[in-house]
Parts: sequence; structure tokens; C-alpha cells
Amino acid sequence: MFLKQSFFSVIFIVSFFGNYSQEINWMSLEKAMEAQKTIPKNLILDAYTNWCGPCKLMDKNTFQNKFISEYINKYYYAVKFNAEGNEIINFKGRKFENIRYDKSKSNSRNSSHQFAQFLGINAYPTTLFFDDQMNLITPVKGYLVPQQLEIYLELFKKDSYKLIKSQEDFDKFIKNFKSKLRG
Repeated sequence: MFLKQSFFSVIFIVSFFGNYSQEINWMSLEKAMEAQKTIPKNLILDAYTNWCGPCKLMDKNTFQNKFISEYINKYYYAVKFNAEGNEIINFKGRKFENIRYDKSKSNSRNSSHQFAQFLGINAYPTTLFFDDQMNLITPVKGYLVPQQLEIYLELFKKDSYKLIKSQEDFDKFIKNFKSKLRG
């Protein structure tokens, strides 16, 4: 009886962590732009801050979902960007930094990074989608559960979003969307 219970406990743990605890291949923006030169893919950028609770939940509940992480790794280059950090970003011939960054506030509210300002980020988390030429497709503000993020991932993985010209087109896309996430 004990062996049977232990066996089922192990199966439960393996299946639980099989659906979660997957890793996205996060990379720097510069490495993603370099990779695009050889294998063009659209890009997803997770703009977060160290103090943001919803950002941490999205990391845990959405980005570690097995389906979501595998989908992102297959169809996108993935970039994490601390919107209040001190990283230097070179983007389209411009240099962005956080000139008012205060190291003593690294785990609390800090000044906004110039790149965050350039992208118009004013809420955390914000998930931004770029095409394979690094043109911004759209930002999506707020915490997204896997089912919500899946819709955007499907819409922006290729150029199908360009076919949406009206709310009616978008409503049709949503109506015909079939989630591949399991229960």
C-alpha cells in the first residue's frame, strides 16, 4: 500500500512540474537582434521591475507554463527587460540607459529606464511584441494568464495580425481561436 501511494505521489509531482517549471530561453535584446539576422523571428519582450508583484506572478504562473514556454521558444526570441534597471540598451542606432538609476533602490521603486520611456511603458508588467525587423507591433499592459497570453502569441507569431483591420476582424479571430492549452 505504501509503495502504491508513493508511486502515485511521484507521478503527481512529475506531472505537476511537467506542466510548470519550464524555462524560456531569455536573452538580451542585443543577442535577440543578432539572432534575427540569421533566423528571423518575432520578439516578445517582458518589461518588469524587481518590486512588481504581478510581474513575479506572471513569471511563475504564465512564463513557466510548459505550453507557453515551449511556444515562445519555438516561435519567438524572448527578452526580459528591467524597466527600472541600469542595463545599457543599443536599439536602432540609439543608446538608452537609466541616468537616474539608484543602486540602493535596486529592489524597490527606481527611476524609469530611457528605453522604457521610449517604448511608452508606464505599467508593469507590460508584454511587448516586435516583428522580425524590430518594429513594435503592440504593447499589452498587465498580468496575463497563460490562456490570455496564448491568444497574443498566436496572433503575433507571424504576420497574420496584419489581416486584422477592424474590431470585427479581431472578434472573428477570437471566435475562431482554438486554445491548445490543456485544462
